[in-house]
Amino acid sequence: MTGRSRVALYLARIPAGLAILVPLVAFGFAIVCVVCCIAAPPKVNFDGVNLAPGLSRSAFVSWAADHPGTVVCAFQYRGNEGVNVPCGPNGPVPIGKTPKGVTITPPTKTQLHNAAVKIASQDYVDYAKTFRSPSDSLMIETGLWIELEAALGFVIGLGLASLMGQRTVPVVLMIILEVILTPLLLHSVIPHLINAQRGLVGLAMAHIEPSALPAVFGNSGNGGPVGVTESTPVAICVIIAWFVGWTILGAWRMARRDV
Repeated sequence: MTGRSRVALYLARIPAGLAILVPLVAFGFAIVCVVCCIAAPPKVNFDGVNLAPGLSRSAFVSWAADHPGTVVCAFQYRGNEGVNVPCGPNGPVPIGKTPKGVTITPPTKTQLHNAAVKIASQDYVDYAKTFRSPSDSLMIETGLWIELEAALGFVIGLGLASLMGQRTVPVVLMIILEVILTPLLLHSVIPHLINAQRGLVGLAMAHIEPSALPAVFGNSGNGGPVGVTESTPVAICVIIAWFVGWTILGAWRMARRDV
């Protein structure tokens, strides 16, 4: 009716839809960032202890040396600190107040100091990841990652809706894929289908997620959920393939649809 090809009409929907979607996502994320910065607490909570944020390694270890009992009782430690300190719900308990019938040999000040320094040195990496409010770089990286997630969902949804000729069922299928199937398949390694699992766009997006964020599918560090992993180049290729593949499928179906 317009004299334009159906493929051109379909492709015009992508920038038009993104022109609406991207600003909305950016506006919503900007509100979240502003609230995080304004409502940030004066101190950070690390292993149940309130600390000043942004301490250097030396300052963190120095604080631990000045509060050895708190460090030994509260901080997580992967190893044997070699001291025996009676701990209560609010920190170390004075030796004279231990329960009757319990014999505890109190550590020397040197032992307690050395244990606190050792524990703090190991825990500094985890402390450095704790912040009052997100840094500018993290907010920018996270914003771009969320925009990519939204744009990817829009392109896939548009292609699937064009392929099926309706909207409701594609929306339901995408929810099932993202909320149910993707977490299930990413945590369950199927040896004969491992490469197919790596082709899931959810795994690729989880892999490039900013490392300071909680994992979208849980039990993850930087590199995607535990179970099925992949390299960064593979993740990038999977994302591009889903973008291009669903665009081609949607345009192809639009071109062959009866008037």
